[in-house]
Amino acid sequence: MNWRTISRWLLAFFFVAAGANHFRMPEVYLGMMPPWLPGPSLLVQVSGVGEILGGIGVLVPATRRFAGWGLLILLVAVFPANWHVALQGRMPGYGFSPLTLWLRLPFQLVLVAWVWWSSINADRDETLD
Repeated sequence: MNWRTISRWLLAFFFVAAGANHFRMPEVYLGMMPPWLPGPSLLVQVSGVGEILGGIGVLVPATRRFAGWGLLILLVAVFPANWHVALQGRMPGYGFSPLTLWLRLPFQLVLVAWVWWSSINADRDETLD
């Protein structure tokens, strides 16, 4: 197993766990939603399902690139909620400092790079999957 494959499994675990958390603790995600977004409950559920499906999808060679692009779109789509939390200076259900909430914003770029490297830009001829 190579580093990209290991990274992909960690990425999948991260997104599946994060997506499941949308259903385990929906109040946290509802509290993150900017007030101008319609249907916050539906958006929390859709993003949770998207994270779970994307996490699973990056593990399947036939869906890997499609799932990777879906996760990138999802990361862009949830950025307003993360921005809103940073502006509020608090994240419901957690005692994160305002600085930590601001540092979460550039961390999304790390996630984007991780998704890109492990699923979208992955070598098409990987044989160890």
